[in-house]
Amino acid sequence: MTMEATDGLPVPRRYWAILVIVLGVTMAVLDGAIANVALPTIARELNASAAQSVWVVNAYQLVIMVSLLALSSLGEIVGYARIYRIGIAVFGVASLACALSDSLTTLVLARILQGVGAACIMSVNTALLRFIYPRAQLGRGMGFNAFIVALASAVGPTVAAGILSVASWQWIFAINVPLSAITFLLIGNLPAVKRASRRFDMVSAALTAITFGLFIIGIDGLGEGFDHLLRVGVQLAVAGACGFWLVRRQLDETAPLLPVDLMRIPLFALSVCTSVLSFAAQMLSYVALPFYFQNVLGRDAVQTGLLMTPWPIAIMFVAPLAGRLSDRYPAGVLGAIGMAAFASGLALMAFLPADPTSGQIVWRMVVCGAGFALFQSPNNRTLIGSAPMERTGGASGMLGTARLLGQTTGTALVALIFNLFPQGETKVALLTAACFALAAMGMSSLRLTPLGRTARQEGGNVTD
Repeated sequence: MTMEATDGLPVPRRYWAILVIVLGVTMAVLDGAIANVALPTIARELNASAAQSVWVVNAYQLVIMVSLLALSSLGEIVGYARIYRIGIAVFGVASLACALSDSLTTLVLARILQGVGAACIMSVNTALLRFIYPRAQLGRGMGFNAFIVALASAVGPTVAAGILSVASWQWIFAINVPLSAITFLLIGNLPAVKRASRRFDMVSAALTAITFGLFIIGIDGLGEGFDHLLRVGVQLAVAGACGFWLVRRQLDETAPLLPVDLMRIPLFALSVCTSVLSFAAQMLSYVALPFYFQNVLGRDAVQTGLLMTPWPIAIMFVAPLAGRLSDRYPAGVLGAIGMAAFASGLALMAFLPADPTSGQIVWRMVVCGAGFALFQSPNNRTLIGSAPMERTGGASGMLGTARLLGQTTGTALVALIFNLFPQGETKVALLTAACFALAAMGMSSLRLTPLGRTARQEGGNVTD
């Protein structure tokens, strides 16, 4: 099969393809957000403890994490559109299974299947954007995609609250069934892309799942304190050994499942590292702030939700603009400015007055969101664009993996900080997040150095 379009899809098919991506990404992101809100209700009605019910969320996220790279590699072999089609079908069937679940066990199993569907969607959606949009508008496409993710994250709690106010928790999953059916019918508008002729590496896929799975479980265990250090140490040691074996196995491959070939491109590697650091900073603050708003300031759950909302709203407005700017200006500059603003916003949040007004909180949250958005779209564009066209799937999988690694690390660090600093824990978490953001700023700036110029020559697809 040959590549159908060398520089984006023609209009109006491009718009239909964009709609398919929007629907798929919205379902995958929204389902993670609304499930969090419904956990207390699910636990109560299924006679499960709060700790047990958390696996409704953890199972979904863990499956996505361990399968992203394998599915993105498979997408290069069998076609991105085919993986996307399978993902939408699996997601729809799994959503129906979630809605029909009558126990926590069946619900968690259905969520595992749903995670597989979401991973199929997330593993190739960014790769597809590269073939949907003309090259000159790729940054715009990345910005719009970031806008959709931010919008889904922002409205997730509201959608969940609205559904739970008029219907049972099963409907937060059942709503995906008709949306999946509509998306499935429109998938024919996605671009057909030349497929790779290699075989799928099952051994490397298994090693990848073990490495990332044990790594995530291990760093999550760090947040439980020092009573489980032996168990955590064993998990991280096994993850490290499997990871070492995986890297050694992949070094001589021309198109490895773990994209070590792409990590040899300095611009790609710098963008991945910047992404990990920035998402770690985001989750450090995102997880810590609700505890501060409720436990320190005495705000209720509704007020906390409203105070958190300015952050994603700022991303919604700034991300599309940042995407357009990334088509004209270097991501190294935009990313550095964005991370500097992000770090400033986090530091300002850390040094809030003892009894701040809502206005004092809101404008600081806007600074954080705007800074993060100014970094995200240009960084994603550069990360994808620095990879050769035939390795777009590997780049797409690595983009999602970097995001999830950062988020998981940030979440684990919050739990560890809360254990180590029972007084002033939120301030410590925010200042730690600011340090991560400053490190991301420095990493982004390196893309403007001779190292970045070397990357342009090797990647050949993007100017930074």
